Amino acid sequence: MFNTPKQSFNEALIRMAVLLYQVDGMVTLSEQDYLEDIMESLDWQSPISRDAYFNDAIYQTRKALDTGDAQAYLKAMKQDLLFDADKAMEVAMAITGVDGERCEEETELLSLLTHKLLAKALVSGMHNTSGPASVGA
Repeated sequence: MFNTPKQSFNEALIRMAVLLYQVDGMVTLSEQDYLEDIMESLDWQSPISRDAYFNDAIYQTRKALDTGDAQAYLKAMKQDLLFDADKAMEVAMAITGVDGERCEEETELLSLLTHKLLAKALVSGMHNTSGPASVGA
């Protein structure tokens, strides 16, 4: 099944947010509420329901965390997150700060996002133009 770049971004955004709120081992109500708001705001273009995708994202994230592969899991989302790096960073900052504190693991993943994965796109303010089809804002 083919996803549009926007749908691939939506899915990566959900996986990233789930990773960032689960990495500290505690899930707060404020984190859950924030993620639900984000998910409802997405222009979902998949035959798979948002809820089913979310449940799978939780499962995949738990596997990555249990095996110590959180950074590799996040790195695998890079290309999809570049579709809208600003939005990805906005969500990352909000989901890690909504409970009032950022743990070391959250800070490390945020650093990976800002300094490695999304750095060029954030600095230039440009969206992904390296793929086969350029997608406008």
